[in-house]
Amino acid sequence: MKKLFRSSTDSKLSGVCGGLAQYLGFNATLIRLALVVTALFSFGSVLLIYILAAVIIPKEPTFNPFYDERMHHHY
Repeated sequence: MKKLFRSSTDSKLSGVCGGLAQYLGFNATLIRLALVVTALFSFGSVLLIYILAAVIIPKEPTFNPFYDERMHHHY
C-alpha cells in the first residue's frame, strides 16, 4: 500500500509538493506551479492547507546505514 510522505529528496520548502508528486505519479514542478496559481486565487486558503499538510504529513523515512535496529529494540 502506497503512503503519502513529505519528500526528503524533492523538497523546496517542506517537501509537501514533492511528496504529493511522488504519491500521485506527477512531476513535482507541475504540482508546485498548480499550488502557486491556486494560491493566487484562493485568498490564502490554499496556503493554509499547505501549512496544515506540512504539519500533518510525516516526513519520508530515510535509510541510515549506521543505525542498527537490533541494538535499540525496546521490550
